[in-house]
Amino acid sequence: MISSKTIRERRTIRNFNVSPVSRELVESLLNQAAGLYETDGAPRWRCIYIGTPESRRHLAETMLAKAKESRFGKLIPSKMLDILSRRVADIPGHLIVMAESGADERESDENFAAACGVMQNFQLLGWERGLGMLWDTDPLFQSELFFKEIGLREGERFAGILHMGYFDKAPRARKRTPAEQKWTALLGGAPHERGLQPPISEQNVLELLNDAVWAPNDRLREPWRFIFATGGMNEAHAQTVVPRTMPARLLVVVKEESDPHKREEDFAAACCLVQNFQLLAKAKNWGVRRTRPEWIYDLERCRSFGVKAQERIAAVLELGIAERTPQAASATAPVEIRFELPG
Repeated sequence: MISSKTIRERRTIRNFNVSPVSRELVESLLNQAAGLYETDGAPRWRCIYIGTPESRRHLAETMLAKAKESRFGKLIPSKMLDILSRRVADIPGHLIVMAESGADERESDENFAAACGVMQNFQLLGWERGLGMLWDTDPLFQSELFFKEIGLREGERFAGILHMGYFDKAPRARKRTPAEQKWTALLGGAPHERGLQPPISEQNVLELLNDAVWAPNDRLREPWRFIFATGGMNEAHAQTVVPRTMPARLLVVVKEESDPHKREEDFAAACCLVQNFQLLAKAKNWGVRRTRPEWIYDLERCRSFGVKAQERIAAVLELGIAERTPQAASATAPVEIRFELPG
């Protein structure tokens, strides 16, 4: 079980040593990572692992193709571009992850969230084995040529590349904003719920969130905030929570930046935070279920919870579930992993 210590101590690594990363280890960690992602459905995603010297050089050239053709890139000396190419090629391993598009926005988001959740699990499991990683989605390398080379299929979403390797020194931690500073509580309930308490207290949820916020996010933008809502759920939901308690849920809300790339990155970061929270909750034997109900795509319904115009709900966590039968993603959708580039 992944611990809060691992979640807090994991760092983004940019400098790797020359020790190789075996395909067998990557495959083993990836299957473990998929098994830790609990879902009621069967989200679809896949990945490619690039680890041979030849394929790493080819990836580096493909990643730099867009930069070289850009107006800015043409001003960069060829020696500098060669150095950048060698730097990418020298990284021992690269895991490219892609998510399938679904029949609608909700299904597409669930597939993408699953890809991000598994990537976060993979990073944490790797960290416990001494592997460092960098989650890379820089728009500078995202081009038609790059997507063609990695075999991105029509309608798929690119979730990112995990550059990975062993390392000699980890960077210092950067502070995270306490969850209390991003917290809103909406406490209420129907007459028959009055006098009841939430199955998991606000304080306990906040304690877990202050570990969960140690999620990877570019330049530490911390785009999330949290809404803790009790009562007001339908009867079907009320029957699923611990008896003699008031239904409760945690809404993870994320900013909607005007820049599409930042929006995607922020949603991915929120998905990693949610995955951290679920891992920690499971270690405490809490009943927590991640959901993405249809109403979160209804702006009017979201506003009733205080969600603002430039925000979206990334996930809803139902707290205190009495009985639940989640499935591991790997049990319903085997990990589709390919080694080296399609060509």
